[in-house]
Amino acid sequence: MIEFKVLKKSKISQARLGLIKTENGLIETPCFVAVATRGAIKTLTSEAVEQTNAQILISNTFHLHLKPGEQIIKRAGGLHKFMNWKKPLMTDSGGFQVFSLGFGRDLQIGKVLKYFPGQKDGEVIQKKAQPKEIKITQDGVLFVSPHNGEKLFIGPKDSIKVQEALGADIIFAFDECTPPLSSIEYARESLKRTHNWARICLQAKKTRQAIFGIVQGSKFKVLRQESAQLINSLGFDGFGIGGDMGKDKKSMIRILSWTIPYLDERKPRHLLGIGYLEDMENIVKSGIDLFDCIVPTHYARHGTAFISSGRINLKQSKFLKDKKPLDNQCSCLVCRNYKRNYISHLIRAREITGLSLLSFHNLYFFNDFAAKIREKIKNGKI
Repeated sequence: MIEFKVLKKSKISQARLGLIKTENGLIETPCFVAVATRGAIKTLTSEAVEQTNAQILISNTFHLHLKPGEQIIKRAGGLHKFMNWKKPLMTDSGGFQVFSLGFGRDLQIGKVLKYFPGQKDGEVIQKKAQPKEIKITQDGVLFVSPHNGEKLFIGPKDSIKVQEALGADIIFAFDECTPPLSSIEYARESLKRTHNWARICLQAKKTRQAIFGIVQGSKFKVLRQESAQLINSLGFDGFGIGGDMGKDKKSMIRILSWTIPYLDERKPRHLLGIGYLEDMENIVKSGIDLFDCIVPTHYARHGTAFISSGRINLKQSKFLKDKKPLDNQCSCLVCRNYKRNYISHLIRAREITGLSLLSFHNLYFFNDFAAKIREKIKNGKI
């Protein structure tokens, strides 16, 4: 179980400072949640991740179910011991893969259309539509393994069973992450499934783990409000806000404004899969407490460092002559000990060490950015 306490509410926005108490430590909110998909932050040890001031990680139920399998992790003492992570953990439900391996793959789109240029806005996913490679039923989802092509079924009971074996502090109810381009008819049918699965997940859970219910409803106000009210009424320990977030970032904030007023303010709110630096203050001002995103490590693996003045691409040859640290204003061990010229050399030479150094810096930078937001709330600036 968890305990959540709101320490301070902003007088000029919906932002709030909070503290989540888990059996594996405290989480100061608002908090950036780093993504450890397969039980690891790519290129970093758990000890290194802790040095980036990460407070909590989220791992992927679907992928850990495939490899190595939840029973192997359970026999190892649970995910905390398996990956040697001594702080809090979350596991998602597998609901995002309903989107990413389904309509997301079919249409080559992401959760917010603006992030994926070239897509036309429209409601092309109609009421009875099905993705090409998975099958969504009232009972759950029939997937095709991306590893070997075998079929596997995951429903709400299966998701909870896997997450209980993994043993994270916070787990999520199984849901369908709705795709952009959905018609309201499709979104309404999807929402019925998600709500039914939410009830089943609560009934199936047997452990002391905290469980968050997920609000869906796509870009439709009436559905978002309906979902928020229903999920709020079921007795979850906290809330996830998931699914597609409209055409652009203004749409995302509008969707949050429809949703958050219907959620119990005594419980934490997690925005799933959103966490660009430029998003953080806006979603926190909307009332979000936790948010996860792959951006810091994903960009690092492509040679990009986030710095106080924006981003720099270390693949560019000009940085081979640059003797400055990545960011003069950053106090991470990478910025204290390494220069841009060396890191650029490593990236251009495809040395794994370069990816590790950039991943460490970026994750530290994102966690520090979130800490500065907490300080702004404390000082009444947002």
